[in-house]
Amino acid sequence: MESTAVAESADIGADSPSSTPFILSRPHGTVVAVGTRAQYDSTLAAAEALRDGRATAIVGALPFDPEHPSALVTPQSLKHESGSWNGEYRELPRIRIGPAAPTEAEHVARVEAALRELHSPDNTLEKVVLARSLTLHADERLHPHALLARLVAHDQGGNGFSVALGAAGDAWSGKHLVGSSPEVLIRRRGDAVSCHPLAGSAPRRSDPESDRRTGEGLAASEKNLREHALVVDALRASLAPLCTELDIPDSPSLTRTPHLWHLGTPVSGRLRDRSVTALDLAVAVHPTPAVCGTPTDAARRLIAELEGDRGFYAGAVGWTDSDGDGEWMVGIRCAEIDARGTTIVAHAGGGIVAASDPHDELAETTTKLGTILAGLGVEP
Repeated sequence: MESTAVAESADIGADSPSSTPFILSRPHGTVVAVGTRAQYDSTLAAAEALRDGRATAIVGALPFDPEHPSALVTPQSLKHESGSWNGEYRELPRIRIGPAAPTEAEHVARVEAALRELHSPDNTLEKVVLARSLTLHADERLHPHALLARLVAHDQGGNGFSVALGAAGDAWSGKHLVGSSPEVLIRRRGDAVSCHPLAGSAPRRSDPESDRRTGEGLAASEKNLREHALVVDALRASLAPLCTELDIPDSPSLTRTPHLWHLGTPVSGRLRDRSVTALDLAVAVHPTPAVCGTPTDAARRLIAELEGDRGFYAGAVGWTDSDGDGEWMVGIRCAEIDARGTTIVAHAGGGIVAASDPHDELAETTTKLGTILAGLGVEP
């Protein structure tokens, strides 16, 4: 669906989430969308509007399931700023931790169910990513930009995003997705295409020597190397038809965030056809095995069976301009803030392969939830 948006009211401040429907902070620059000209719940409609010139830019979020509504808008203007976002670091309301869904025991049971599937004689599934969520409650309204400022400040690369989700339909009206993703789904500059998939992780340690050994152990882990290779192979298959050349290292390197070590592989290439936009590329590669599994269809079916609808968690957030350039991040290390600003639902997942241990996988989700919890100033 495409719909024309009503112009923003004059009394809405520049810092209002409704007047700033999209912010993406990256170490090399920040993109801020101001106002809304049109909105789209169909990625196809947004891509067509961009291609035929009706849309000067597209910003927003793609859902985990490509068949579900997107939250995409054409802004009144798209501003590019140097460096990471420098938002106001304001006081947060008191945050209380609520229930997890599923419970820790239920998540372990889901991982065990996935392992039975992976080990079954007629199985074709190689990997599936299973996630859980944690609900938090704010005593007063939590401003999305307040959480964004803290996430950007806590991230060594200044990564962070805030996306209004109302374009996806009435059920999403007033809601925001806020996070600090370290993973580039796709980036396009002219005919240059790049991405940096992350798969395989281990928790950081406070002791430097122990932390170093943990990173080295991850780099040598057969289980994690296999999990990472599945992601890289899928991206190669998706990008090869669209690129004249692809540069993919033979082995991953270590990437670190404040909470996790990751295996990462920088991928770069050259577009065959300059009419293919960053949004087109995002659609072509999403969802990768890093957030879904492989084969994709089999993994999506099992996720739907075990988890239900993920909404915009493990989707993609980003922007594309009239030249087709843009950047889309994987929608992880994030939380959904409800329309009242008092309920926050954070998500975290982990890739399950045949060699996975259910309790290790549970611990990984707890570590990943630490990004949002640290931003909110609460302990897990």
